[in-house]
Amino acid sequence: MRFGMFVPQGWRHDLAGIDPRDHWATMLDLARYADDGPWESIWVYDHFHTIPVPTQEATHEAWSLMAAFAAATKRVRLGQMATCMGYRNPAYLAKVAATVDMISGGRVDMGIGAGWYEHEWRAYGYGFPTDGTRLAMLEEVAQIFKQAWTTGAVTFDGEHFHLDGAIVRPLPLQDGGIPLWIAGGGERKTLRIAARHAAYSGFDGRPETFARKSRILAEHCREVGTDFDAITRTSDYEIVIGETERDVADKLDWLRAHYAKYMPAAEADSAVEEFRSGLLVGTPEQIVEALRTVERLGMSYAICYFVDAAYDRSSLDLFTQRVIPALA
Repeated sequence: MRFGMFVPQGWRHDLAGIDPRDHWATMLDLARYADDGPWESIWVYDHFHTIPVPTQEATHEAWSLMAAFAAATKRVRLGQMATCMGYRNPAYLAKVAATVDMISGGRVDMGIGAGWYEHEWRAYGYGFPTDGTRLAMLEEVAQIFKQAWTTGAVTFDGEHFHLDGAIVRPLPLQDGGIPLWIAGGGERKTLRIAARHAAYSGFDGRPETFARKSRILAEHCREVGTDFDAITRTSDYEIVIGETERDVADKLDWLRAHYAKYMPAAEADSAVEEFRSGLLVGTPEQIVEALRTVERLGMSYAICYFVDAAYDRSSLDLFTQRVIPALA
């Protein structure tokens, strides 16, 4: 199994309480921690406003961080979960990504999704198209990226995007262009887009749901004539890990106290319950067994989020030392 690690960037109040002047040093230190260890990749979210409620806490921009991490790390791959196709012109984004790929020496993955956070869409003046429109935009963006990264130019006359000879150079260093991760488990449209275009397909990592989404992805692959086995199936997980179950409970208590400083009590309770009910909550042995269950279903790449990483490395260290070696 392969493992990626989210670097805290503020979106989930995971830098809150740290002086903003120290944010980059904190993020860089964690990126280099991953670069020096067994992690295959580092990840950030593509969001502008915090969740579960928008606050004035900092949320650092994804592609600015991609460029910075590209220059500051040597080995790990660089991903986003997931770049919202409505936030940037796709030819411009293809050029940004190709430049970051060059800076990194060919280590970029392009995660894309239809986008869902209505508050930030409207706040930034993007409107909020219907689900069907956003998914149609996602399909067009995938086509634009492929054309840009294989030919160095894009002419495209779609329903939502119109490009006339946009030059996209330098080309990415990676043969065939930057690998596409299609994020989301929408069974009728998103997984069909993944079947057409994705090198990686990421969706819900709970065993029953993962198995169902995998079957539907396989059926879409058969219908569109692509190789299901060539698509790496991934999931992202919120990790709460401790040496003992008491340690796990203490970390959940810390999380509740942390969130209570920055959001209403009901929102804090709901956010903590989301963590508590997650698949990867427990001791190293319990988490290894849970991952083995989904591995048997074909999940081969886990992207891991540690809410406490910027404040306390114990969770990250424990996972790195006890979980990854058992499964890598």
